[in-house]
Amino acid sequence: MILLDRVTKTYGKSMKPALSRISLHVEPREFVILVGTSGAGKSTLLKLLTREEKPTSGKIVVGGIDYDHLKDKHIPLLRRKIGVVFQDFKLLPQRTVYENVAFALEIAGMTNREIKSTVPKVIELVGLTGKEKSFPHQLSGGERQRVAIARAVVRQPKILIADEPTGNLDPKHSWDIVRLLEKINHYGTTVLLTTHNVEIVNKLKRRVVTLDHGKITSDQAQGSYRQGRAA
Repeated sequence: MILLDRVTKTYGKSMKPALSRISLHVEPREFVILVGTSGAGKSTLLKLLTREEKPTSGKIVVGGIDYDHLKDKHIPLLRRKIGVVFQDFKLLPQRTVYENVAFALEIAGMTNREIKSTVPKVIELVGLTGKEKSFPHQLSGGERQRVAIARAVVRQPKILIADEPTGNLDPKHSWDIVRLLEKINHYGTTVLLTTHNVEIVNKLKRRVVTLDHGKITSDQAQGSYRQGRAA
């Protein structure tokens, strides 16, 4: 599903590589946690996967798409295969829950009939039935993140990238979001989660990939996270 082969990313000739010859293989339906301190290279890696950035060298293949041969006009098609959830939700404040989720389908060119059929099912999936007409400012942080997740998965992407999705949430809502990600993974979506939350990493007992100064220093099937490092 995701393949990186000796990928390097350098932003300036005089700077150290943000990523240095990293290789990573993520199978379909896997749930992988990406950890590392600030500046370790996590954000750069995610930007390479969504094609916001291009690698300086190395090979990237995602969902059968070889990025070496990916034309700019095909990037929107790639991004339909990848859902992304951010720490700060990125919801449209003047649109309701329903409208925020539907917007992702509108820009994909789906018909009103398809939207009316699909959106309620996804809102139910994330546990927000009854909140369809609420605006973001009327929701809790956890509820807003659920809307963001609904919007990310409504086009049924093969991969969901969750970039610090619990960073702004209290412990209860953080676990609600993690359980929702597990549910989505159970339905067949590959999940790549970045987090600084030690408790979440250690309790989930999922595959943990540790980045440090642009290199993968650990890749364990049931990893843990201690004192800022995976073990």
